[in-house]
Amino acid sequence: MKKLNIGIVGLGRLGKEYAINIQYRVPNANLIAACSLNKDEIEYAKKNLEVEKTYTDFDQMLTNTNIEAVVIISSTNVHAEQIIKAINKGLHVFCEKPLGVNIKECLMVEEEAKKHNDLIIMVGFVRRYDPSYMQAKKTIKENKVGTPFFVRSQTVDKDIWAPFQLEFVKTGGGIFHDFNVHDVDLARWFIGSEVVKVWSQGGAYRFKEFGRANDADNTFSFCEFKNGSMALIGASRTAPHGHDTFTEIIATEGKLTVGSPPSKNQVQISDKYGVRQECNETFFDRFKNAFLIQIQDFVDCVMKNVQPDCNLSNATEATIITTAMTSSFKMKSIVKVEDIILKNK
Repeated sequence: MKKLNIGIVGLGRLGKEYAINIQYRVPNANLIAACSLNKDEIEYAKKNLEVEKTYTDFDQMLTNTNIEAVVIISSTNVHAEQIIKAINKGLHVFCEKPLGVNIKECLMVEEEAKKHNDLIIMVGFVRRYDPSYMQAKKTIKENKVGTPFFVRSQTVDKDIWAPFQLEFVKTGGGIFHDFNVHDVDLARWFIGSEVVKVWSQGGAYRFKEFGRANDADNTFSFCEFKNGSMALIGASRTAPHGHDTFTEIIATEGKLTVGSPPSKNQVQISDKYGVRQECNETFFDRFKNAFLIQIQDFVDCVMKNVQPDCNLSNATEATIITTAMTSSFKMKSIVKVEDIILKNK
């Protein structure tokens, strides 16, 4: 079997999982290089990933002529720069969401990508690869519940991860970019229209440190779509029970619910505390299978020379909307998406 030779940049919590999937669970992929600024992560790559080469400099890794594709799991603030460098070296690219911390970065990547139509460039919107979300999309396509007109979606993390997340506010663009880019993509995917207005509210209710960083620990955004549909999108860093990703799609002849309750499995526990189900602790626990399906799809797209659905255009639209959400939150007013686009061009 022909295998795609891949180099990865970023070996943090999620990067390690991507690397393991590529090296040991994707049969037509071969992880031959790894890059990180962290010495412990480099040692991890040498001992656990069996890569041929390790690097502490991304530019240096790109000089490895055996690499055919790059997987980017680095900080959000360098995504755009690293994508452009990789495609200018003639490499296929998978990049974890979001595409960039601002609209200008996204448009810059799109413009550069037009010069490289022969390359596969994919952005990681992993929920599209979750079997439950895929089934919901299939149900809508088969017109089993009518036409969707309202999506309620949320990304909620367990409270113990909040101090860890505080470190990424400056480089990740804040709660809307980091959390809700997935929910925005899902809402667009299910409704099939574009957001024209947003209204965001929230605050640092439990972890005041986020407020001092001009961010929040809990937010909600109401979105109006061009076709008249609606979405209510929430984010929280303060859940005591675990990771709670939930999406509800209300349509003209029914509704679809994905991830509620946020059960870890099908086991129901009855004990002295009552009747309950355990919850996943992290987003990766919830979407472990989807992450594998996603990176397998990227490799297959490269091998078959087929452009993926999770393309640059979808990623740019998600960043445009989360930028509008962020602006609305800070201005405490309704924001038109077209005004955000004009302001950031």
